[in-house]
Amino acid sequence: MTERAQGGLERPPAGGQAGAAGVPAAGAFDAVDYGPVPSEPAPPPRGAFLGQPSDHPSVQALVAGFGDAVVGHRVSAGDQHVVWIDPAKNLEILGWLRDDPEHRYDMMSDVTGVDYGGGRPVEVVYQMFSTVHKRALRVRCRLSLEALEIASVVSLWQCANWLEREVYDLFGVTFTGHPDLRRILMPYDYEEGHPLRKDFPLRGRFSRAEQTRRALNQRVERFYRPQDLAHEGMLPQEVAAVGPGTRGKGQGGER
Repeated sequence: MTERAQGGLERPPAGGQAGAAGVPAAGAFDAVDYGPVPSEPAPPPRGAFLGQPSDHPSVQALVAGFGDAVVGHRVSAGDQHVVWIDPAKNLEILGWLRDDPEHRYDMMSDVTGVDYGGGRPVEVVYQMFSTVHKRALRVRCRLSLEALEIASVVSLWQCANWLEREVYDLFGVTFTGHPDLRRILMPYDYEEGHPLRKDFPLRGRFSRAEQTRRALNQRVERFYRPQDLAHEGMLPQEVAAVGPGTRGKGQGGER
């Protein structure tokens, strides 16, 4: 039985009775106390096939043609076929999916990453679509935390260039063979790690004082193009350092 809180919302009893999957019977705001509930189940174990590969022509062909390199399969969200493959063969398998006339996945919709935390592998996820056969397929590769490296697919789909840079920036995955692998969202000299990893602290790895010190010591020029700095009258505004309780002057006059 749950108690009725003010406003008609239900809340767990004082004893903390748990609901499904060990999560207490939640009211509207109980997530604040109990923390987030996983929105997706953990990936299937290696070698697991949940769903029939024969339901999708490309999955069936992958299992027949690449054998043990296809390590798992699952149908997600009703009709989204997801295949796990050996990361050492990602370029070979994805190239085959692109070029084989029976499949022709000519559109790479997305390259992203997933970190489940708890020491589990980081996954690189490829979301593909065949405009020829009107089929979608999601391919995933598990990378151990000690070997976050996989071949780039920029040679197959040019659109993967910035997508792989984003995964490198936020998850720390190195894409070998990438033509220009560098950060794309965080500053190029960002030293606190990769913000979408589950072990990344909410406030970053440096103390607030160290983050402030680094921000104040940044070179203004790094935020401008050289041609902007060279243009007369386009110099960046700089504010003079001031002490506690005083007012400083910038280029715009009294502050």
